Amino acid sequence: MMTPRRIASLAAAFAATVLVAVLAAANLGSAQSLGPRVTFQILTGSTGGTYFPVGQLMAGLLSHPPGVDRCENGDACGPPGVMISARSSDGAVENVLAVNAGRAESGLAQGDVVAQAIAGTGPFRRAGKQANIRVIADLFVEDVHLLAARNAKIASVADLKGKRVSLGADSSGTAVTARAVLAAYGIADWRMKTEHDSTDVAAERMRKGQLDAFFFVGGPPVALIDDLVLHGVARVVPIDGKGRDRLLKAVPALAADTIAAGTYRGMPATPTVSMHALWIVNARQPERLVYGLTRALFNSANRDPLSANRSAGQIRLATATADLPAPLHPGALHYYRDTGRLPKR
Repeated sequence: MMTPRRIASLAAAFAATVLVAVLAAANLGSAQSLGPRVTFQILTGSTGGTYFPVGQLMAGLLSHPPGVDRCENGDACGPPGVMISARSSDGAVENVLAVNAGRAESGLAQGDVVAQAIAGTGPFRRAGKQANIRVIADLFVEDVHLLAARNAKIASVADLKGKRVSLGADSSGTAVTARAVLAAYGIADWRMKTEHDSTDVAAERMRKGQLDAFFFVGGPPVALIDDLVLHGVARVVPIDGKGRDRLLKAVPALAADTIAAGTYRGMPATPTVSMHALWIVNARQPERLVYGLTRALFNSANRDPLSANRSAGQIRLATATADLPAPLHPGALHYYRDTGRLPKR
């Protein structure tokens, strides 16, 4: 038979247990009302290039923190709780390797680089086929720029022989495309004094007279290049002729293109080659998350903000799935089928 003291003790213990349970339930409910916080990264490129500002713009528009009015009406933002950040990097090759390995959720990369990653060729020969790469969307066209110092006497790709030339950072897509250009024109590395600078560093070295030429891949106009051309430091060299024909045959992801007159102040129309920039993602990312991000990317509410950047302004649902070098992520595929861009099975 229990004593009054024992009964009181048990009652107090029961009351305390109930109180703890109530408080725990209240806290859980509060957390659920805010939604889970999901961090999601977009690897870009150098801060002076095209990818970084585009990635920043996308991250700002698609993030869905609590309490943001534009996110609560319609599907202008990603799924509730997703917080997206854009991070600078050495470029497309680094981005592909990091996304494939799961060190980053997503990144921006050139179409020609992604094609080599899927095949396990070029800079991916040692690492092998990058089997975890999936595509969210084809975003915009980027041009190959060959910049030459005004006093370097470089009027064509062939004139790079014997010159100080930066091919781009080792892990950049620019370096991959630059090597393809040089191979098509029959120029071996030993015929030049090659460097591997980021775009920012290459531009500064050219201003100081320490570099004769450098390659850069990006969506025009690139502010850094415009500044070099405007101040008479550099000119854009054409990529044309039989060398370009060989290049297009060797690299199907490239296309003949022209940088329009006036794109860079005082510059005439200049022949070159171009490719497409893709938003890639790790295959293991949740389908619901990628579906939501894809839907938000093409929401009409984001059209004007994206158009504030010339390259981001090219992002269109009509071209998002054209000639992709890698499979679509299931979440993106689901969205494109829902919108009629791809046939339903």
